[in-house]
Amino acid sequence: MFKQLLLVTIALLGVSEALRYQSVAIKGKLLCGTAPAKNVRVKLWDEDGGPDPDDLLDQGYTNANGEFSLKGGTTELTNIDAIFKVYHDCDDGIKPGSRKVKFQIPNSYVFDAQEPKKTFDIGVLNLETIFAKEERELIVSKRRRHLVKEYDFYF
Repeated sequence: MFKQLLLVTIALLGVSEALRYQSVAIKGKLLCGTAPAKNVRVKLWDEDGGPDPDDLLDQGYTNANGEFSLKGGTTELTNIDAIFKVYHDCDDGIKPGSRKVKFQIPNSYVFDAQEPKKTFDIGVLNLETIFAKEERELIVSKRRRHLVKEYDFYF
C-alpha cells in the first residue's frame, strides 16, 4: 500500500512539474483599404487538439487608428499553439455575419514566463485581402460606443 501511494505521489509531482505557464503577445494595425479598420474584434487563442478545449488568452478591439495589442497566457503540459483571429466586415457587402481570418503566431514568440519577453508585430494588414481558409462567424459581439477608451491599448 505504501509503495502504491509513493508511486502515485511521484507521478503527480512529475505531472505538476511538467505543467508550465506560457505567454504570448501580438500587436499590429488593421486597414480597410486606405482607412483604419476601427472597432474590429480581435482575439488571441491557444488552439488545442483533442479533448482539451481551446483557451481564450485575450481579446479586444482595434482603436480609432486600427491598432491593437493583445497578450495573455495559460498553463499547459504541451507547447501552446498561439492563434490570432480577426472578425471584420471590410469589403463584405451585405452578407450576414463577419469575415473571420486566423494567423498562427510563430513559436519563437511563445515564452515559458508570466510576461512574454517580446511581442510579435504582425505589421499592417489590409482586410480587403481575401485570405486563404477565410471563414464566416455569424455572431460577433460589437463594442459599445460608450465603452470605447483610448487608453485601452498598451504599446
